[in-house]
Amino acid sequence: MFERLIAELGPWNWIVLGFVLLILEVFAPGIFLLWFGIAALIVGALAVTLGGTLMLGWQLQVILFLVLSVVAVLIGRRLMGATDAESDEPMLNRRGQQLIGQLVTLEEAIVNGRGRARVGDSLWRVMGPDLPAGSTVRITGMDQGSLIVEAV
Repeated sequence: MFERLIAELGPWNWIVLGFVLLILEVFAPGIFLLWFGIAALIVGALAVTLGGTLMLGWQLQVILFLVLSVVAVLIGRRLMGATDAESDEPMLNRRGQQLIGQLVTLEEAIVNGRGRARVGDSLWRVMGPDLPAGSTVRITGMDQGSLIVEAV
């Protein structure tokens, strides 16, 4: 049944595929299927309008689709990359980087270079010189999820 439908639709398969990909784009996260859908619509339009004069067999149509897909993805990446705006809060999702320079109190002593400090309402792993609990330290950096501190 499926093979018969493909044979009956002929070059319209590309247009159907293009619209299916565009509809799937609505439900899928990101903007990736859009470019394949556009490429399929272009191949379908060329196959329907110029298929007989250009002798676009299915092999050539597939090659054209692959080439147009790559071109559409590259153009799309360039277009989407051009819309990246500078953020007014560049450290928004970099919690550790936001904390650099703050003074915090050690909740657990730093022993052998490792301890814990209370930052706001949470405990963070810290690395630094050995210090007793209750010491005030300054956050100087971050390394693999641990805050790097120095004595004040």
